[in-house]
Amino acid sequence: MRPAIRIGLVLLGLSATVAAAQTTKKPPVPAKKPPAPAVALTKLAPPLTCPAPLGIGVKTKISFCEILAGRDPEGGVLIKLPSRRGPATLTFDLHNLQLYSEEQVKAKRAYAKYTATIGVLTMDNTLISRAVVQSEFRTAADLIDRVSGGAGPGGVKAVAPTGVESIVVTIPDTEEQVSLLGEKLVVEGMTGSPSTFTQAGRPIAVISNVMFEYRPAPPKPPAKKTR
Repeated sequence: MRPAIRIGLVLLGLSATVAAAQTTKKPPVPAKKPPAPAVALTKLAPPLTCPAPLGIGVKTKISFCEILAGRDPEGGVLIKLPSRRGPATLTFDLHNLQLYSEEQVKAKRAYAKYTATIGVLTMDNTLISRAVVQSEFRTAADLIDRVSGGAGPGGVKAVAPTGVESIVVTIPDTEEQVSLLGEKLVVEGMTGSPSTFTQAGRPIAVISNVMFEYRPAPPKPPAKKTR
């Protein structure tokens, strides 16, 4: 075979190979699935069991609940938590408790300084967080509200919430229920000597406006039908 013919055949073979490669279609790249949209946060007032309700505020119409001292989570204020994904946030207002006396206020002998400490616990008695409220009382203007249902003037109770601390606690998603228990109350009066109260069953503080913010758990897939 002549060299010119041989070179021509080689070039012809290369051209056919290149043409075949150009006409061969690549398999389509599968489209990426878009990420699932983030579940929106939900905020609600969780179901709450209060062993010692203080009552409803006359002006605010807010429900107040006393926190009693104790060591057993079952005896505390129980807050039932919904199913969720990831950590969630429990919020509430923490108050001190004042035994109001109009006579002491007029005599300018009503001063008291309160420091109340409570615990947020799991039902197996593991401490999640502590919360503290400190406030001073001098006159009726220091009360958050008067509470209805008492025998005093206007049908109000002698005890009332005073002072406020907004509490924020992160709750793990493994907990279905938490308990609020009182730890101690320190009271300083006109004498200046502080008194500390820790005995079980004694009111330590008051809570109100309990809310829970969380991301709901995704719904379970429907069960497969068996033939």
